[in-house]
Amino acid sequence: MKLPHGELAYIPLSKLTEYLLSETHAIGRAKAAFFYKVGFTRERVEEFRVALLGVAQSGKVTEVVETPYGVKYIVDGELLTPTGERVKIRTVWVVEKGEVRPRLVTAYPQKGSRR
Repeated sequence: MKLPHGELAYIPLSKLTEYLLSETHAIGRAKAAFFYKVGFTRERVEEFRVALLGVAQSGKVTEVVETPYGVKYIVDGELLTPTGERVKIRTVWVVEKGEVRPRLVTAYPQKGSRR
């Protein structure tokens, strides 16, 4: 199954700069270390955003979770990185109640991805 309305998915810039690429965020810094190693940096944030949106459109939904706020979709896929590698990642998207556009919640490497 594909992410419903994956073509409408969006990622707030702050999710990337203040979380996934933040070297100081308590939770995000471990993810940032991984993404930096494969070439995604704050200077390449737009490239990172486009790559993650590609996962929203082409990745495979592996789990659907109903929450009080909406529906969360776990989507696995591959990122083509600036270093030329393809790395397996897991992304989490939410479609909030009353909305149709999936919003990125988080992303992290899957087992078997380079660390």
